[in-house]
Amino acid sequence: MANIEDYRKLFPITEECTFLNNAAVSPTSLRVRDSVEALLKEFSTCGLRCYGRWMKRIAEVRDLFARLIGADPAEIAFTGNTSEGLSIVASGIDWKSGEAVLVPVFDFPSNVYPWMNLERKGVKIYCYEKKDGRFGVPELEKALRPGVRLVTVSSVDYVTGFRCDLEALGEFCRQKGILLCIDAIQSLGAIPFDAKKCGAHFVASGGHKWLVGMMGVGALYVSPEASGIIHPDRVGWRSVVNEEDFSALNFELKGSALRFESGTQNVVGIYALGAAADLTLEIGVDTIWKKIRSLNDGFAEGLRDRRLRVVSSMVESERSGILSFIPPGSPGELFNHFASKGVSVSHRGEFIRLSPHFYNNEKDVEIFFRVLDGYMDRL
Repeated sequence: MANIEDYRKLFPITEECTFLNNAAVSPTSLRVRDSVEALLKEFSTCGLRCYGRWMKRIAEVRDLFARLIGADPAEIAFTGNTSEGLSIVASGIDWKSGEAVLVPVFDFPSNVYPWMNLERKGVKIYCYEKKDGRFGVPELEKALRPGVRLVTVSSVDYVTGFRCDLEALGEFCRQKGILLCIDAIQSLGAIPFDAKKCGAHFVASGGHKWLVGMMGVGALYVSPEASGIIHPDRVGWRSVVNEEDFSALNFELKGSALRFESGTQNVVGIYALGAAADLTLEIGVDTIWKKIRSLNDGFAEGLRDRRLRVVSSMVESERSGILSFIPPGSPGELFNHFASKGVSVSHRGEFIRLSPHFYNNEKDVEIFFRVLDGYMDRL
């Protein structure tokens, strides 16, 4: 097995800037680029003659994604993004008037708007509160009301990086007979994840953050227990059994999660996701997670040395790849200063958010603090 440091050369962005913003949109690796370029060449030189090969690779990528989350391939449907996956769940359940969803506040809109859209169908939306991104069973218990059928959570808070206890939440939902839906985009690829172990009924994610894939592709997990209660609200020729038998119309939906893939797929995006998943599994998520924690340890120590407050939890069970802090001076000014010096971070409200990945190294940490110190010297 290669040393994790050796994978840095697969990311040309490291030669252009100091990229610490993987919780936004990660750069793709040379393997992803090469995979997509090879596919595009086939599009232009082979055309439909390669269709069988493309379908075989899509099946392989489905298996790779399933391995990443501890699922079976038949439980995985490819989507365009996290929002689409969550919307499939929200619109696919046969809601009854008076039923309700527990929704986090505040959270990224992808995990709020699909549920708010149900209010027009008579579904009630109850909110559970997050404080600095933190929540747990007590917050759900406090917000619980009669009629709640589903709880939706983000595995990691996109601002503070707080990682919730999915297993505890899953047990809570099991005891209450409530469905659990997880927005996992800030976990997958960075932190070990097991959909079945945490009792998830649905898991949605895009591929363009910690999975280092591309924008415009993602996946949805539907558990066997929940498969019978969700129906696709959009269907097409690929939703049905015997999808390529055009001799007669036979509207028999597939029994697996593949029924949610209604038509022609984003083959380029799925190829990119496959190359990224291959790389992630080759390195190992445990190894990646260890590297990310080590980098964030260095950032946290340096920030504390400069008397700057780290708002992200450093408790092992609550940590993620995100490390946010309250900067000196204006967050916006500091963000612009970093950008002017070739350091990519995120500005989230009053915080500056860092999100290093496995290809980052100690040199990136040094550059970050050199630029930060230059800004602080001007205050």
